[in-house]
Amino acid sequence: MILGIGTDLCNIDRISGTLERFGDRFRNRVFTEIEQRKAERRADTAGTYAKRWAAKEACSKALGTGLRMGISWKDMRVSNISTGQPRMEVTGWAAERLAEMTPPGYEAHIHVTLTDDHPWAQAFVIIEALPVGVSPTASA
Repeated sequence: MILGIGTDLCNIDRISGTLERFGDRFRNRVFTEIEQRKAERRADTAGTYAKRWAAKEACSKALGTGLRMGISWKDMRVSNISTGQPRMEVTGWAAERLAEMTPPGYEAHIHVTLTDDHPWAQAFVIIEALPVGVSPTASA
């Protein structure tokens, strides 16, 4: 069952300007160390940050809150599995909200996809609840 859907579109040039203007202050406020290391290794640093910004916005929307009600930017983290597929992890208040949304006997799975085509970065997040013990790939 689908618990939430979120999407966001982010302007890469806007993120680039914010990085130039605020630098580490912006990076440290919004992105985890893992996200920063990933972005700083990429040729398109601003594009990488923009996709992760969009993913956090999309995730907060899928949680039904937006970036309010106590969710911190760093409560949502985008990493990648070994194949390169993005993965969304939540902690803190975002994890609490996810637990509240998830019916008893179910586990929540967060699906995220990222794309960019300069000057735009886009993310979609779907939060799915599956019966305990059922993996997301088994339901496809």
